[in-house]
Amino acid sequence: MSGAPAIEVTSLSKRYGATPAVDDLDWSGGRGVIGLLGPNGAGKSTLLRMLATVLAQDSGAIRVFGLDPAVADERLAIRRRLGYLPQEAGLYRNFSAYDLVDYVAVLKEITDRSARRDEVRRVLGDVGMTDDMHRRIRTLSGGMQRRVALAAALLGHPDLLVLDEPSAGLDPDQRLRMRGVLSEVGQRATVLLSTHQTDEVAAFCQRVLVLDRGRLLFDGAPRDLARRATDRVWVSDVPDAGALRSWVTGDGDIRNIGTPPPGATVVEPTLDDGYLLVATEDGVRA
Repeated sequence: MSGAPAIEVTSLSKRYGATPAVDDLDWSGGRGVIGLLGPNGAGKSTLLRMLATVLAQDSGAIRVFGLDPAVADERLAIRRRLGYLPQEAGLYRNFSAYDLVDYVAVLKEITDRSARRDEVRRVLGDVGMTDDMHRRIRTLSGGMQRRVALAAALLGHPDLLVLDEPSAGLDPDQRLRMRGVLSEVGQRATVLLSTHQTDEVAAFCQRVLVLDRGRLLFDGAPRDLARRATDRVWVSDVPDAGALRSWVTGDGDIRNIGTPPPGATVVEPTLDDGYLLVATEDGVRA
């Protein structure tokens, strides 16, 4: 990744009642694909909603492209360069996929009819919806509806894509297609996506954040998150009572993570292992 940060947040906080969703966060992000990991309730969606200018912070500062979303004119300028996929997209069920994306294109001020038609067809093609673009939303599967919502977010070649669980409901082939599309976008823009799929972060994210209770526990390369579990993963014939977690692998071994006993057969850690250690130890989750 290179270039000036598209996103800069300083002392950013948001609470729901007495519960902090984002807690005094300092962070910046530039070009590339950035994965956001964390348990349910970690504050991921709240952070993404604030960055997408649909939710105001309680305190702290946000700058997107150097602009302040709290200022109406600057918020509009941000939205012109932004693509956003929320966790619940709220699609109009009686629209066709094409009409829905075309409607969003109008809202994004793509006013030339011919150019808009070409752009709508382009993004629907990118997500593999060309053959189904004229079907009504209500007749589409959940995964197909998710792809329509992603197509709408891709309109206009945004400089910042904010995606909340973009792969939810997608089958393996569709996930691979999505990785290709987002990787291409990440060559010229900033893509920030939340996911529960650590394999996706390992596959195509250049940077990963781990968030818990609104606090940033890790920020770095996926390989460095995996290295957090170096010498902390071992295999055995039976589950180890002292391990944080134990499970049976596809090979039939018992894989343990935690503090290995003397003489344990230590193995190479994965991103899953590093994430689990950060979330359970740094996040104080049992």
